[in-house]
Amino acid sequence: MILNKKIPFQYLANKIKWDMIVVTIFSFIVYYTSRHFFEIHIPLGIGAFLGTAIAILISFKVNQSYERWWESRKIWGAIVNDSRSLVVQLKNFLGEKHNEAIRKVALRQIAWCYTLGQSLRKEDPYVNIDQFISNDEMKSLQNHSNVPLGIMDLHSRDVALFQRSECINDFQQIQLDSTITRLVASMGKAERINNTVFPKSYRITLRFSFYVFLVSLSLSLTELHSFVEVPIMVFVSIPFFMLEKIALHIQDPYQNMPNDTPVTSLARTIEGNIRNILDMEVPSEPLVPQKEEEDFYAL
Repeated sequence: MILNKKIPFQYLANKIKWDMIVVTIFSFIVYYTSRHFFEIHIPLGIGAFLGTAIAILISFKVNQSYERWWESRKIWGAIVNDSRSLVVQLKNFLGEKHNEAIRKVALRQIAWCYTLGQSLRKEDPYVNIDQFISNDEMKSLQNHSNVPLGIMDLHSRDVALFQRSECINDFQQIQLDSTITRLVASMGKAERINNTVFPKSYRITLRFSFYVFLVSLSLSLTELHSFVEVPIMVFVSIPFFMLEKIALHIQDPYQNMPNDTPVTSLARTIEGNIRNILDMEVPSEPLVPQKEEEDFYAL
């Protein structure tokens, strides 16, 4: 998840350290060769033209990557809203005499939010959901390869049961089914983002273009006849590589990385909201993204 805190310099440096090492070595080789053997020089305009073209390409990639991340965040915003709506509808449609049935579906919805996030991150979808779902329902979910979809199926069965037992009328059933349908649609949208790979050929081509540009710029800077061309090359290359790394990290919002969509935190928010609606005790301990913080400082 994205952390709203000061970013350590070490994190930024580690993202591009190998690229900086390569650029530094190459720039020094060009400088040394030009100074002690034979002068290598090309017009500065060539490097400037390539730099402009690459800036357009990298801006396109950053925009596309951010669009994927932002779409994921909007999807989870819809999940938050529809999860609240489902419990509010149940509470108002069924009434106080069906509190146990309302509680059962509401807790199952909390489990759905947690297990969806875990499934998107390719983690065990059953972790910590047994506190929200009965043993019988846990056993029935073992037959589902898609656990969140299995939970939605249980929701749908309960709504149909409420209608058959005349706990709700036909209109109320339609409203509940509509909310469940939106939740399933949001799940499908998140899975689509997760299963659609950003073309690797584009990244390879872009990185190759980076180095073509840097080679051209290095050969252009030999006219300075000073060692200052090496640090200039390094500083010029930093924003290009940094933006490319940022785009790479945000293009897949469910990889359990520092820049991911904060699905666990959002699920905890939903849990707190639902417990408030049902007048249940809300967990007092804050959710600390330990895994994300470890990754944040380790990268």
